[in-house]
Amino acid sequence: MKYIQYLVLSLFISPVFFSCVAKKKFLEATNTIMSLRQDSTRLEHELGNTRNSLKETQERVAELQKKVEDLGSAKSLREQELNQAQMQLSSTREKLSSTEQQLSSTTLTVEQQQKRLEDLQRLIDQQRSVVENLRKSIDNALGQYRAEDLDVFVKNGKVYVSLQEKLLFKSGSAVVGKEGQEALGKIADVLNTDPKIQIVVEGHTDSIPIRRTFEDNWALSTARAVSIVRILTNDYKVDPARVIASGHSYFDPKDTNATAEGRALNRRTEIILSPNLDELYRLMQ
Repeated sequence: MKYIQYLVLSLFISPVFFSCVAKKKFLEATNTIMSLRQDSTRLEHELGNTRNSLKETQERVAELQKKVEDLGSAKSLREQELNQAQMQLSSTREKLSSTEQQLSSTTLTVEQQQKRLEDLQRLIDQQRSVVENLRKSIDNALGQYRAEDLDVFVKNGKVYVSLQEKLLFKSGSAVVGKEGQEALGKIADVLNTDPKIQIVVEGHTDSIPIRRTFEDNWALSTARAVSIVRILTNDYKVDPARVIASGHSYFDPKDTNATAEGRALNRRTEIILSPNLDELYRLMQ
């Protein structure tokens, strides 16, 4: 049981990956195992009591059988008592058999749930390894760029590539410059090695209103995301079915919009990479 609790605890502190729905299903599976363990302990206790009762009944039957032999005058009464004792013995044996079957079934279910938890932990470890290897590959591919221009990190079981505005766009523009196109090409090289990686491109702006070209910051952030998606899919042949473009305007800031430095950090585009989690989700159902 300590091993199971350790596994459950490790799942809760994992940065992987889970959505709220995944966490809830995992908690339900763990609670079921704890309940089954308690039922198993209760049934073992009942089994011991039943066995003691069976032994006492058998001894009682033996005593009555001896009295029937020794006391002919009380034969009728003793035979009645013997019949009652035999009926009790039969009932006790049935209860013992039922208890043993329940105990066997409960034990099997606990073993199955434990195996499921072990499989789940194995998949979680594999997903961690996949995410970390992906992060390293992207980081190595973009190694020539300055830390102030981009950042590669892991959050919620996904790899984030955060590209600052100055690397990709001119102020107020959604046209990707030459240096930004080259950086996107290096990212695409990594993405094309694993067709199962899902890609979300999110555009972000600061809170300063747009006064030209675009209707508002929503339009600018979305247009920038779409521009990057077109470059990835048209120029670098990333499968369009894997890519989603979205804009957040200034409603998901990375820093404060009250300072020039904070606003500069907020003007970014994030490419979010998610490994295939189908097997993990299937196991949690």
